[in-house]
Formats: sequence, C-alpha cells, structure tokens
Amino acid sequence: MFVQSIVWIVIIGFAIFGVLSLFLRSSERKEDTAILILKERYARGEISEEEFKERRDFLTTQN
Repeated sequence: MFVQSIVWIVIIGFAIFGVLSLFLRSSERKEDTAILILKERYARGEISEEEFKERRDFLTTQN
C-alpha cells in the first residue's frame, strides 16, 4: 500500500513536470523566433541599425 502511494506521487510529479516544461519551452521559442525575424529584416535592409537595436533591446528586456 505504501509503495503504491509513492508510485502514484512519482507519476503525478512527472506529469506536472512535463506540462510545465512544455509551456516554458514554447515561450522561449516565441522569443527566439521574434529575434530571428528581427535579424533577418535587418540583414535584408528593411530596418535601420537604430531600429534593430531598439527592437532587440525591447524583446530581450521583456522578461
């Protein structure tokens, strides 16, 4: 009975950890994607260096 309780606690713990890690990874990807798009626009000459720096600083200080 005691071992069965511990097994269930471990299973629930892994489930919670899995859900949290998925949410954290998805938010990191969104930030990375925004910065990559910004770099691409700067490389193509669509935005100036000043605008690139302003937007990059905004994206990196949002957290």
